[in-house]
Amino acid sequence: MQRREFFKKLGAVAAVAAVTPSISFAAEAKKPTGPNELSFKAAVDAITGGKTPVISSKITLKVPEIAENGAVVPVTVEVDSPMTDADYVKAIHIFATKNNNSRCIDVHLTPANGKAMFATRIKLGGTQDVATVVELSDGTFLTASQNVKVTIGGCG
Repeated sequence: MQRREFFKKLGAVAAVAAVTPSISFAAEAKKPTGPNELSFKAAVDAITGGKTPVISSKITLKVPEIAENGAVVPVTVEVDSPMTDADYVKAIHIFATKNNNSRCIDVHLTPANGKAMFATRIKLGGTQDVATVVELSDGTFLTASQNVKVTIGGCG
C-alpha cells in the first residue's frame, strides 16, 4: 500500500513539474507595466504633442559626466531667455532616458520667475543620457542632453 501511495505522489509531482514552466512563461509574457512607466519617446511626444524639439545652445544642462551614486545625481538646467511677457520659458522637463519612467521632473514657469533656471537631484538606474525639453511661450520646444556614467545604480 505504501508503494502505491509513493507512485501516486510521484505522478502528481511529475505532472506539476511539467505544467509549471508553461505557467511561468505565460506570466512573464503578460508582465504588467505600471501606470508610471513611460518610455523617453512617449514622454516627449506627450509633452510636445508630436512636435520634434530642436537641439539648442540656449540651454545649459549641467550634470556630472560620472555619477558615483545613481540615487542622487545633481542636474541644473538654465535657459538663455529674456523672461518677458512676450518671450519666456513656459516649462522645463527633465528626463532619464533609460529609466522605466523616463520622466523625472516638470517645472512650469512664468515671466515673474525672472530667470529660467532649475536645479534638482534625480535617480538614474544606470549609465544613460539625461535630457531636457524646454517649452517656450511661442509654442516651440528646445532640447539638450548629456550622457552620465553611473557607477552605482539608483533605481530602474
